[in-house]
Amino acid sequence: MGRSPFTLAAAVTAALPGAEVTGTRALTADGDGRFDSGAAARADGRDLVIRVGDDGDAARELAAEALALRALTDGARAMLPFRAPGYIGETRVGEGRALVTELLPGFQIEASMVPAGRGAAESMGAAIAAVHGLPTSVVRGAGLVMRSAEESRAELERLVDTAAATGRVPARLTVRWRDAVADADLWRFESTVVLGGAQATSFLFDDHPERGPEVTGVIGWHGLAVGDPALDLSWLSAAPDAAADVHGAYARAMDRTPDAGLEVRARLLAELEFARWLVHGDALRREDIVEDAAALLEALADGLRHDDLGVPGDRRSDVDSAMDALDRVPVAAAPEVDTSMQTDAYNPEELWAAEADDADRDAPAASSTNAEEPAEAPSQPDAEHRAAVASIETEDLSGVAHAFAETRGSGRGEYSVPSSSPAADDDSEEAQRAARAALQRWKSSSSE
Repeated sequence: MGRSPFTLAAAVTAALPGAEVTGTRALTADGDGRFDSGAAARADGRDLVIRVGDDGDAARELAAEALALRALTDGARAMLPFRAPGYIGETRVGEGRALVTELLPGFQIEASMVPAGRGAAESMGAAIAAVHGLPTSVVRGAGLVMRSAEESRAELERLVDTAAATGRVPARLTVRWRDAVADADLWRFESTVVLGGAQATSFLFDDHPERGPEVTGVIGWHGLAVGDPALDLSWLSAAPDAAADVHGAYARAMDRTPDAGLEVRARLLAELEFARWLVHGDALRREDIVEDAAALLEALADGLRHDDLGVPGDRRSDVDSAMDALDRVPVAAAPEVDTSMQTDAYNPEELWAAEADDADRDAPAASSTNAEEPAEAPSQPDAEHRAAVASIETEDLSGVAHAFAETRGSGRGEYSVPSSSPAADDDSEEAQRAARAALQRWKSSSSE
């Protein structure tokens, strides 16, 4: 942590004139967060969080968080069955932008540790549904991003094309993703208010003596927008035990026409984080990131050989297995950007989280590179390459929405890996290890 808690606490009085600070403490994950963060106790008993972002991306994220929290009027907050941090004020600390908000109590649960059944899973589904049930005027009135279903689809189409143009995406994946984008049935949905990419650690819990863990607070509002509701459910690829119960609770709580393609799009968005990681590295001209992403895409493609993104019945796909332990993978060396108040304002020792494996601590940092020179426009694949891509057999995403629609009412969608030889099992395990690391690397490096 670059600044002492006392320095940060002093900034609280600048953002909130007249505030009487009676104590301070650090709130950070061993200095790995993108922000200098601290907590300040006020004389009135309220705890506040102050975060300072020095670089441009961090400052923009704090600005977006401030705008989103201010957009949550008293009326909007009254519609939510949980608390959102209250906006307190903003100031400058040196050259950095500082945001002061309420510190919400509660503990966090890593995605891979969210249990099935009543309690945390169902409460998370209901909480997401509550956010998606907010009136779109909350976002529109604040001038935040609003995307229609067609605009969300077009954005992913551009992402797939940009990633494919690097020449580093396996043809199997390119065809698979393009088939999904082309499947009109998957994109017949009503845009909703979204957090813009919720994670398991976006939710704060308190234990209820009878119902178990319940969501009492939600953090990380900097991506507040109107868009595809699947954005806030893609993290469930890393929560295999709880996914069906979260989806089920979400569907029961939503007072609108069922979205038959929701689970498929959520899965697709999780896979496309691999493509975002590749495009990110290519734009920065970071060959190490590009090579890493390319290797991980190969592993993903290998893990998807027996997966069609929606086999109904008592089956479980290879890619789900590959992402089972996603959130147990430690955060790479790249700075945190998708955590808002999560790792930066909440000490893991105070807000319980599952113990992480140290295997990927040495992953390269994406944002440490100087990107002064503009990235060259990636070249388009030639006709021969396009022909080769088109001729490769791959899993078809069409019709998957119908399969999910048929099984949604059963409460739990169970999957299993198709039987394979011992050699194939070894390959699958290797693909799984690589895939676990891939999304975590990107999640901890993306500035979007």
